[in-house]
Amino acid sequence: MRNGEWKTWSPMQLTGQDIYQSTMGIIGLGRIGQALAKRAKGFDMRVLYFNRSRKLDAEQESGIEYAELDVLLAQSDFVCLMTPLNDETYHFIGKPELEQMKSTAVLINTARGGIVDEEALYDALTQGKLWAAGLDVFEQEPVRMDHPLLKLPNVVVLPHIGSSSIRTRTLMAELAAENLIRGLRGQQSEHLVNA
Repeated sequence: MRNGEWKTWSPMQLTGQDIYQSTMGIIGLGRIGQALAKRAKGFDMRVLYFNRSRKLDAEQESGIEYAELDVLLAQSDFVCLMTPLNDETYHFIGKPELEQMKSTAVLINTARGGIVDEEALYDALTQGKLWAAGLDVFEQEPVRMDHPLLKLPNVVVLPHIGSSSIRTRTLMAELAAENLIRGLRGQQSEHLVNA
């Protein structure tokens, strides 16, 4: 609209994939993954998840289903990455995984950039093997302005602002301050990344 490119309405203009009664696959079912699953159920979505360990309580509470990775990738309309980046998850989603996904699927990465092989993602998106991607993170941040993914019309990008709300950022600052004080007192942090 800002570029004056919206001239008229047409039935299929700027359409996307519908989330209502579709299947969401969540890779990494920690606190954020579980919160996403609850929200997805509000859209009557079938929710599959893959995690290092099964979360039986979450399955019963939210009505979600554990699935092996290949099943999750093959059946999901939306694949959401919610896993930490470590040696096991570096380029966890690469060419073989992208080829297992539906050509109508959307990959959403709000976790860490290195989890996705960006070259393989670019190839899948340009070859019609994947419908779209939503990226809040990149392997190199800030992302280069000449990055090939930024040029694709089927990619929505954000500058790593998944936590961008006043309440969340305030809570993050308070948590950091509390952990700093604990450290100065010789106490262990409540939220260790590398225990």
